[in-house]
Amino acid sequence: MQRRTNVLIAAGAALGLTMTLAGCGSTGSGEVTLKLVAADYGDSSANSSEHYWADLVEKFEAKHPDINVEVTVLSWNDVDAEVAKMVKAGEAPDMAQIGAYSDFAAQDKLYPADELLSIPTQGDFLSSLTSAGEVDRIQYGMPFASSTRLMFYNKDLFAEAGITKPPTTWEQLAADAEQLKENGVKYPFALPLGKEEAQAESLMWLLAGGDGYTDQIGSYNLDSELNVKTFDWLKTDLVDKGLVGPVAPGKLNRQDAFNAFSNGEVGMLNGHPTLIAQAKKKGVDFGMVPLPGRSGKAKATMGVADWMMAFKQNGHRDQIGAFLDFVYSKENVLDFSERYNILPVTNSAVDAMSEDAKFKQLEPFLNALPTSQLYPVGNTSWAQVSADIKERIGKAVAPGGSPAAVLTDIQNKARAAEAAE
Repeated sequence: MQRRTNVLIAAGAALGLTMTLAGCGSTGSGEVTLKLVAADYGDSSANSSEHYWADLVEKFEAKHPDINVEVTVLSWNDVDAEVAKMVKAGEAPDMAQIGAYSDFAAQDKLYPADELLSIPTQGDFLSSLTSAGEVDRIQYGMPFASSTRLMFYNKDLFAEAGITKPPTTWEQLAADAEQLKENGVKYPFALPLGKEEAQAESLMWLLAGGDGYTDQIGSYNLDSELNVKTFDWLKTDLVDKGLVGPVAPGKLNRQDAFNAFSNGEVGMLNGHPTLIAQAKKKGVDFGMVPLPGRSGKAKATMGVADWMMAFKQNGHRDQIGAFLDFVYSKENVLDFSERYNILPVTNSAVDAMSEDAKFKQLEPFLNALPTSQLYPVGNTSWAQVSADIKERIGKAVAPGGSPAAVLTDIQNKARAAEAAE
């Protein structure tokens, strides 16, 4: 039987994949077909994650002739919601690589990692990411990619505006943005609070303002006094003064902001490692520094981990385990990290990257990873809360908007979701 690698991509609107991926199971020839839905880390069709998965699946299938793997790659705008829709319809894929896992774990829909992975593979994950993947001390979420965030700035635009060094406080940041605006820069500070990754941009600023999404015991406190002050400052000192560019923050997605930075139209923005290659490709001379805090260094750096999970609905535990052991080999983790300038999630890959000079550009991000603060992904309500932040947070800085009212509304829904856990 001639084998084929089946990798589909849908980078735009959701595509009703409950029909596409229904009927997971045997091919009818004694072989097992695994279905994986994965997020796209590329910034164009040329470097879509479709290509990474096609290469990996081809190599895996050559070693495992009895296992077919079909991968559907979706935009980050759609992938979490699409997987949730599939699961709700009773048509879960075998695996999903998305932004949150704990709500599915709470519904008893996922295999624990120790039922899938070999001991060496499971033990190779960075310990901080392993614990972040646990619900009730059982690991369900397997980290797939990680990153920390820094503030990128365009050195040429700074020099042309007479700015000699990057800001270290919010006051300096606003003053620099004003100078950039006066010098004709299209986006003095790009503030992407659109649905693609508003939860990340928001958390970066909340941490810089001295608080975050949760309190010390892990309960949501989105409308805390410090958080309201942070969004009041963003609205009053950046947005209302026209320092964030021509697109309203609630309509600006992260990738669009990255594209504008790479086109030389942005003075400053918060970015992760994938922006390095994109900006270099366009010849942008940039620097990277920690996002300033309210009056100096921020409380913490934001870290992000994206998650792989395996659903029990279709069985295939052994085949899924074989595939994931292959996915998490040092060579494949390094391959993905290098393609997309993403930080690795395993000790073996981190060690290899740290010793290789070609990855030196990622050193500031790697150094920040051990002490970075992640989303509250262990809260089974996080997927719902994250979706609400994506939907509503841009309204906090919109004309006539009230940061306190928007944050309180999100907090009330988060508290209700938390109580229902």
